[in-house]
Amino acid sequence: MSNILERLGVNVTGEQFRPRNVAAVLVTAELPPFARSGGKIDITVSAIGDAKSLLGGTLVMTPLNAADGLIYAVGQGTIIAGGVSVEGEGASVTQGVPTSGVIPSGARVEREVPFDFTSMREIRLALRSPDFTTAARIENAVNAAFASSVATMTDPGTVVVNNAASRIGSPAHVMSIIEALTVEPQQRARVVVDQRSGTIVMGENVRISSVAVSQGNLTLRIEEAPIVIQPNPFADGESIVVPRTTAGINEEPGIGLAEVREGTSLSEVVSGLNALGVSPRDMIDILKTIKAAGALHAATTKNASLNGSETMTGGTIIMPIDIKIAATTKSIIRKGRKTKKPI
Repeated sequence: MSNILERLGVNVTGEQFRPRNVAAVLVTAELPPFARSGGKIDITVSAIGDAKSLLGGTLVMTPLNAADGLIYAVGQGTIIAGGVSVEGEGASVTQGVPTSGVIPSGARVEREVPFDFTSMREIRLALRSPDFTTAARIENAVNAAFASSVATMTDPGTVVVNNAASRIGSPAHVMSIIEALTVEPQQRARVVVDQRSGTIVMGENVRISSVAVSQGNLTLRIEEAPIVIQPNPFADGESIVVPRTTAGINEEPGIGLAEVREGTSLSEVVSGLNALGVSPRDMIDILKTIKAAGALHAATTKNASLNGSETMTGGTIIMPIDIKIAATTKSIIRKGRKTKKPI
């Protein structure tokens, strides 16, 4: 802090002070394409020390270095924090993230990335989500716009445009024509699950084949409630902590064997899954097991794992509809209980 004040022209040599409203921060920014000297970019400020809030703070002039060690921008300004924190003697409340904020247009570009766009003979269009169908549609749209074969799909994530074959000459004019084209991307069927919050997001193209589902839960709960035994008044003794543990197992009966019919639209898929009448976290386990059975025609993405005080063990059974079972008697072990029942 003394060095910062001295660079600003304030002499604090020999002074004793304890600043309580100063924070050590980390400043990051992203240099966009075609950024020129004198342009402004947004920066993000995050506390790296023990500061409790950056609300209303001001960032002094800070150089922004890239991986090559050179300074590409200089930032300063008033921080806009994304949260607030209030505390008292016995309680505190925090909403959002008060130790992080942004400064819109808070950095000025001082150095440009050397790049000669006008000398490019080929332009590579990179797809954010690689897909053969989408890349083929982009190739056809570009060729139709220039009335010649100027675009070539090399892989599902890249389309190469030959600038010389376009007979325009300027890559900037070629890109102005390409970016005005309308291409409908091919959407992949995807199911995103988050077990921490119990969130399930399904795409429009998700389909489920006919399956039979049986689901039940086993909950293990362990509680610690130690007891402190005090000696009698004025007695020669000491306090003793006696541990007391309560353990229990709760098994839910489940939903039985229910049929989820084949759905040809998203609404039919949702209606079939809602008919099971289970919680969102149980629905996540059911979707994973349906995927393992080959009846869920979509890619599944897992965002987070379940972190809690209880251990949930799902007992989901998935049976394709076309399976035929002969009438017999078989021993079944379910959740630690062995029973015999006719099949």
